[in-house]
Amino acid sequence: MSIVITVAPTGPIATTADNPHLPTQPEEIADSVVAAYSAGAAVAHLHLRDTDQRPTADLTIARRTVDLIAERCPILIQLSTGVGLDVPFEERAALVELRPRMATLNPCSMSFGTGEFRNPPAQVRRLAARMRELGVKPELEIYDTGHLEACLRLRDEGLLDDEPMQFSIVLGVAGGMAATPENLLTMVGRLPEGSVWQVIAIGRANLRLTAIALALGGNARAGLEDTLYLRKGELSHGNLPLVRRTAMLARDLDLAIASVEETERLLHLPTASAG
Repeated sequence: MSIVITVAPTGPIATTADNPHLPTQPEEIADSVVAAYSAGAAVAHLHLRDTDQRPTADLTIARRTVDLIAERCPILIQLSTGVGLDVPFEERAALVELRPRMATLNPCSMSFGTGEFRNPPAQVRRLAARMRELGVKPELEIYDTGHLEACLRLRDEGLLDDEPMQFSIVLGVAGGMAATPENLLTMVGRLPEGSVWQVIAIGRANLRLTAIALALGGNARAGLEDTLYLRKGELSHGNLPLVRRTAMLARDLDLAIASVEETERLLHLPTASAG
C-alpha cells in the first residue's frame, strides 16, 4: 500500500516570530517545498504571504511561488483557498483561476480561534462549480461533523464528483473538532465509501494522530502549518525534519511512499492543463 505525503510549509497564522524557520516569501517557500519533495512529499499545500508576512491571495505572488517550484521539481501543487481569515472570499476563490492541479474547498463558515472563517453557502457552490469547469481537484476540508454533510450536499447537487471524493479531516482548531483519536475514528467511519483522506492534526497531537491515520489507511500531511515543533520544546528547523519524520513513520508501518505519478492515480487527478 502506498500513502501520499503532503507538505504544508507555511499556513495562515504563524510568523517568523513564532518559528524563525517558517518560510514566508516565494523563494523561501519554493526552497522548502523542493527539500520536502526530495524527502518524499508528492503534494505541496500552499498558503501565501505578502512582504509583511500577512496572508494574501495576490495572484502575482501565487504565480511566482508556483513557477519557482515548478522550475525545480514536479511536486503537485494544491493552492489553499482558505488563505487567511481577513482575506475576502472572492479574492481567495480567484486563486483557482491559476489552474493548480488541486485546491482546497472549505464547505462551511465557522469560528476559527478568535476569528471567523467565512465560507457563505452560495459562494462555496459557485467556487465548487468553477473548480469543476477548470479541472481543479477539490480537497474538502472538514473541521466538524456537519461539514461532511455539507460536502455530500454539494455532491448531490452535481457540484462535486464522487470518484473519489478527497477529504482532509482537520482536528485541533479552536472552533472545530478536538484533536482526539475518538473524533478521527468517528469521521473516518462516516466518509463515503472509496474516499481518499488525510488527517490534519494541529499542534501537539500532530504526530500521534498522523500515526493513527496511517494505520487506518489514510494519507499524511506534514509541515509548519500544522505544528511548529518537532518534539516537545524543540522548534522544527524548517519543514524538512517534519516531512522526514512522517516518511520514517510510514516506512516503520511498512507503507510505501507514493511518487508524484502514483499520487496522480491515487487521487484521480484531472489531466494537467496546458494553460
